[in-house]
Formats: sequence, C-alpha cells, structure tokens
Amino acid sequence: MSKIAASILAADTMHMGDAVRLIQESGCDAIHFDVMDGVFVPNISFGPKLLEDMSAEFDAWFDVHLMLADPSHYIDVFAQSGANMITVHLESANYQQAIKRIRELGLQVGVSLKPATPASALQTLHDMPDMVLVMSVEPGFGGQAFMPEMIEKVAQLRTMGYTGEIEVDGGVNLENGKLLAEAGADILVMGTKFFKSENPAELVRQIHQLGKNKL
Repeated sequence: MSKIAASILAADTMHMGDAVRLIQESGCDAIHFDVMDGVFVPNISFGPKLLEDMSAEFDAWFDVHLMLADPSHYIDVFAQSGANMITVHLESANYQQAIKRIRELGLQVGVSLKPATPASALQTLHDMPDMVLVMSVEPGFGGQAFMPEMIEKVAQLRTMGYTGEIEVDGGVNLENGKLLAEAGADILVMGTKFFKSENPAELVRQIHQLGKNKL
C-alpha cells in the first residue's frame, strides 16, 4: 500500500485548522510541513509556532521538511514543536550534524535530494536515514510540473540497496504516482492535487491502492 502525505503548504492559510481536519478525515497518513527560509530555496513559508499549534490541537504525524541553508540550528525547536520526523537536505550546510541531533532527540530521520543530486549521494552518509525524500520538482514553490526522470532515481535507490522508506514530492498525481510506486516509492506527497480535489477521500483511497506491484 502506498501512503499519502498532504502538503500543508498548498492549504488556504486563512483556514489552516480546517485544512488539517480535511487531511485527517480523508485518511491521509501524514502532514507534510515544508519549512523554507528564502535562502536555501526562493520562498518563505512557516515557522515552528504553526507546527506547535497544530500538534497541540491534532493527533497527527508531522513530517517536517527543512529547506534551510543550515538546518542544524533549528532541529531542537521543531522537535519541541511536535515534529515526528525531520527531513534535511544533503545539499545544505552541516547536514551530518543535523542528522545526528535528530537521532539524539529520538525522532525519525529523513534526507532529501534535489533533482540534480544523484541517488549515489546517499552513500556519503555514515548511517542510512529512515526515509529518503526525492524532490521531483525544484523545491520552493507548489504546483510545478513533475520531472519524470525522478522515477529512475527512485529505482536507483532501491538498486543501491536502500531499504528505508522513499517519499516523492513535487507534481505527483495518480498517473505518475503509480509509476513511482512500482519503482519503489512508499510515500507520495500531494499538495495542490489534494486540496483542489473534488473528493479528497477518494483520492486518498486510490493512492492507498497503489504500490502493490513494486519492483
């Protein structure tokens, strides 16, 4: 079964509480929480206060994706604010230090790869993360077109022997989601597609049906 993480970045910022309720009522597996600093990526999003308020109100799994120039300075505050998993980029500064701190705090570790970063870059790590996030668009803004060559990157991670979860974020829909699941992806992030769906619960059901014929 494939999992779906709904990206809160695509929600109506005037109705964030309603967005989380919709995510939960539709049966999503996680809330994908994008944090952007306007330096590492050309956009600015949310801070830890929003996560703190959401985690206090809702019993949900928060998958926090730090798109920050140096995420090592922010691990503790997002952990204290309710993150269940924190994902940092291999392209960011001090990522090894950030990963070490996430482990020390007892949270799950995610590592993200931008589109231009090869799957082989994962081999630079001292220990493997719980999840690898493959960006299938250039990080920074929602609603971009999916890069089909990222399907091969997912397959390469499996060929390399990576056995943890693989998440894919950026332009994901049911059509490319099926191919991603077959290549070895476990979690599909959907933002615009989820929140603009006429029937989010049915979309989630269809995503859950994917991944039965993985390579």
